[in-house]
Amino acid sequence: MTRDEVIAAIHECAAKLGHVPSFPELQFATKVTTRTMKTHFGNYSKTLEACGLEREGAGFRVNMQTLFVDWAELVRKLGKVPTIMEYSLNSKFSVGPLMGRFKGWMRVPEAMHLYCRRERLSEQYKDVMDIVDTYLELKPERNCIYRSTSRTDETGGLSRRAATIFADRPVCGPPLRLSPLTCAPTNEMGVVFLFGAMALQLGFSVTQLQAAFPDCEALREVERDKWQRVRIEFEYESRNFVLHGHPLTECDLIVCWSHNWLDCPLEVLELRSVIGREKLTAD
Repeated sequence: MTRDEVIAAIHECAAKLGHVPSFPELQFATKVTTRTMKTHFGNYSKTLEACGLEREGAGFRVNMQTLFVDWAELVRKLGKVPTIMEYSLNSKFSVGPLMGRFKGWMRVPEAMHLYCRRERLSEQYKDVMDIVDTYLELKPERNCIYRSTSRTDETGGLSRRAATIFADRPVCGPPLRLSPLTCAPTNEMGVVFLFGAMALQLGFSVTQLQAAFPDCEALREVERDKWQRVRIEFEYESRNFVLHGHPLTECDLIVCWSHNWLDCPLEVLELRSVIGREKLTAD
């Protein structure tokens, strides 16, 4: 069967059954085989996606719009924001999809409020949003998705307060000026990228990168027009070299963001210090 024939067969089967078929139902009613499905689409979820269909249940990801409508209708039915137990008893979904998206049940109400505003559904679900608004006002410590980062102080002026940390996205370091990396590294990969971007400026020319120890070999300018091979290990913090159990005899230089290994017997290049000097020079 061709790709188009598979799609047509699925639509025809769905029309006869009155619902999106499971894959066993599809196999029973049509000539679509596992091999045909994998050849054209990879798996059944992607097959349904190509058909513009969505099947709910274990093993299928529920989209955010479906979750929101289900949650909002439950709020409307109960007249209150549901507890995790109330949701488990009344929703057709488990709590897993919402908790997985928002890293905990306490974050669901403000996340749903934000989704409703972003998708411009506030008018359609005004009664639901009024209930959520009241809930968030009574539970201000839970309102951590979209609250303002400024407030009025005693003198009537604006003062900053602790900014929100979003649970659904990574945390970056502070922005760097005049650097190819916008924010300071928070892991070893950031150190690798920053060093690579600044290698020539720092007097290095990389000849090899590898997954095995040591991470890198490079030529380093030791004197004018004289370069020498150097073995480099990248670490976010220099003392991680010890934690990773690397042998001292097979490395010449540790390149890190933060040098915190006292009495380190190896040469260390701390990129944070290099960036600091560049900022001072720029200023």
